[in-house]
Amino acid sequence: MNKGGEVGAIIVAAGSAQRMGKANKIFAPLRSKPLLAWSVDICQECSLIGQIVITLNDKDLEPGQKLKEERGWSKVTLCLGGARRQDSVKEGLHKLKDCRWVLIHDGARPFLNLDLIENGLEAATETGAAVAAVPVKDTIKLAGSNELVRETFQRDKLWVAQTPQIFTYAIIAKAYQELKAEVTDDAAAVERLGYEAKLYMGDYNNIKVTTPEDLALAEIIAQDI
Repeated sequence: MNKGGEVGAIIVAAGSAQRMGKANKIFAPLRSKPLLAWSVDICQECSLIGQIVITLNDKDLEPGQKLKEERGWSKVTLCLGGARRQDSVKEGLHKLKDCRWVLIHDGARPFLNLDLIENGLEAATETGAAVAAVPVKDTIKLAGSNELVRETFQRDKLWVAQTPQIFTYAIIAKAYQELKAEVTDDAAAVERLGYEAKLYMGDYNNIKVTTPEDLALAEIIAQDI
């Protein structure tokens, strides 16, 4: 599907990375390059994506600008993020210009690839909203405050949401404009408006690096890429 120039990407990387210790995870080295560069490089090289906004916290804008220059990211605009993830996405939306589709991806997920982008755009044409996800492998139980099991869910209906998540600009902009509650992903904001989000197959290697243990796992995955 040819959507060249119609797709804008928002790479969310404005978190504080407290669980990684003192170092900011988005600049942590993963093999030969910073963690953030893995996903941004893919977006920079993808002909479907015409512009990229990276949201950063105030301490990371300067090193982010340096990384942009070093890697020749001609599509990239840097943006000061907000206190919460959803605030950062909203700021990123304001920076996009004249795009029909918006791809939102966590900068802490280094293993974005062209299949995830292309398949997501294809899935998004059905409802205007698509979410990369993988089927749950484990049994999931709902616990009460006393840690007693209240319910065991039917596993074949459960998926783990990932990014990228892809929307028409009109849908995601309206969702964030009207959002009052706190949400943990972009699809939840869209679902609150009554829109349906289409799940499409993600990748079990598409992990989010949150802890030092995650970074060690990413090193292993990166060996095969």
